[in-house]
Amino acid sequence: MKSQAQSNRWWPRCLALAAAVMLAACTTAPDVRATYDQAVNFAQYRTFGFWEKPATDGAGYESLTTQRLKAATRREMEARGYAYAGPDADLLVNFGTDVAQRTRVHSYPGGYYGYPWGWGGGWYGYGYGYGCCGWGAWGGWNTYVDQYDEGTLNIDVVDARRKQLVWAGSATARISDKMRDNQAQALDDAVREIFLKYPFRAGGG
Repeated sequence: MKSQAQSNRWWPRCLALAAAVMLAACTTAPDVRATYDQAVNFAQYRTFGFWEKPATDGAGYESLTTQRLKAATRREMEARGYAYAGPDADLLVNFGTDVAQRTRVHSYPGGYYGYPWGWGGGWYGYGYGYGCCGWGAWGGWNTYVDQYDEGTLNIDVVDARRKQLVWAGSATARISDKMRDNQAQALDDAVREIFLKYPFRAGGG
């Protein structure tokens, strides 16, 4: 059997490995935000279409990203009573995407024999909090550097006649391997989350 001293030497390493795995795997809901022009009467809008050249098309043709965003947005708008009317619609929807590389440095007790952390979030607006549950000696701090890509999807709803933005929503999240492997589902989920912040219905308040 291993001596108590040997166990004490190995235990912090186990904690460090567990922390790295859990930090990499931890997922939370995206950070979703929205704003709108409070001076606008949304009851006047009954139809929708899409901006002629969405920001997600940069090569002169419609990308798969744009196609998927249009399909998901059409579902959400029609669920709220809007009728699709193409370029002659009351509202035109535009999309924008951005990916930025982020780096986070997490520190945690290195020789605190027990479970020295309390988990928080992992994406925009959230951090990790460390608790004080455990026992034994205090052996300094370990550091874990987390590098990842953070993606943002923006959806703009524009008054077609006035060419004026009336509503905007965005979702920001850490891009996981699962999202990369199934981009269609990731975009669909993001659009659904954003439109949860859209409080209007066609011809209504």
